[in-house]
Amino acid sequence: MKKSVLLLFVAMFIMYSCNNSNQADVSKDFEVPDSVLMEKPLEISEETMENIIQNISSPIEMASLIKSTGAPFSQKLLSPTDYVDEYGTNFKKALSLGVFGADLGYLNMYEKTGSVITHLSSIKSLADDLKVGQFFDFAMLKRLSTSSNNLDSLIFISVSSFNLMDEYLRENGRTNISTLLVTGVWIEGLYLATQIVKDKPNAEIAERIGEQKLFMNDIILLLSNYKSDQNFQELIVDLESIKALYDGVKISYEVGEPEMIEKDGRLVIVQNEKSVVEITDAQLDKIIEQTEIIRSKIVNI
Repeated sequence: MKKSVLLLFVAMFIMYSCNNSNQADVSKDFEVPDSVLMEKPLEISEETMENIIQNISSPIEMASLIKSTGAPFSQKLLSPTDYVDEYGTNFKKALSLGVFGADLGYLNMYEKTGSVITHLSSIKSLADDLKVGQFFDFAMLKRLSTSSNNLDSLIFISVSSFNLMDEYLRENGRTNISTLLVTGVWIEGLYLATQIVKDKPNAEIAERIGEQKLFMNDIILLLSNYKSDQNFQELIVDLESIKALYDGVKISYEVGEPEMIEKDGRLVIVQNEKSVVEITDAQLDKIIEQTEIIRSKIVNI
């Protein structure tokens, strides 16, 4: 099950209002670090980057899986909001914004609307600092978020808004921010899953954690486009430490029965396949431990 992190990130990023968002001056933007501008980018085409993003597993799926196992909601798993005002760099803010977005997906999946306010305040603060809040009608989204029956509307409006934001970021040389958002969402999704398994072993969640091996290279490839910046380089090194732990995880595929579906008014045959993940308890324990370390570095000061 592979969906777009960027699009589904919006479903997690919803439910708050930025004051006067329609009047924001989008021309006032923070500067990309000189170290990033000076480096010759990797030869990654726009199409390739989009394909990578489209294929990264969504933490919305992970949150849904976690809930489906009967695991109770845990407030302690959420990222701390105490340090948001002390995040001094746009790198830290963008990465943390992705983390908080993943947490909102977890909150929303469990319909914990009463616990959302603090995280929403943090998201508002980070979005304002990064000048991306102007692309969302937060007042509308906040009203819709009062009822879980409005989830479809929330996703539809949020996706439309996020597409505008992503287009703006790319057109204005801020793909570094999009990359950090994706990375933050992915890391927090992995963290939530590993913490659930740590407290109560679950084969299905463990398998999903093992599947994340497929996305490690893609995440690192996106970040490597800005590796001349020290912050990006340090994050790459951190993720490489998790990647190394995945080396022993084996993933194979079983071909299933073909299925005929309708697409664009035509019947097409889709070949189904199922991934089979082999991950040992020892491998899982090491991935859990290293994910904790890296996630802590991101959310704390």
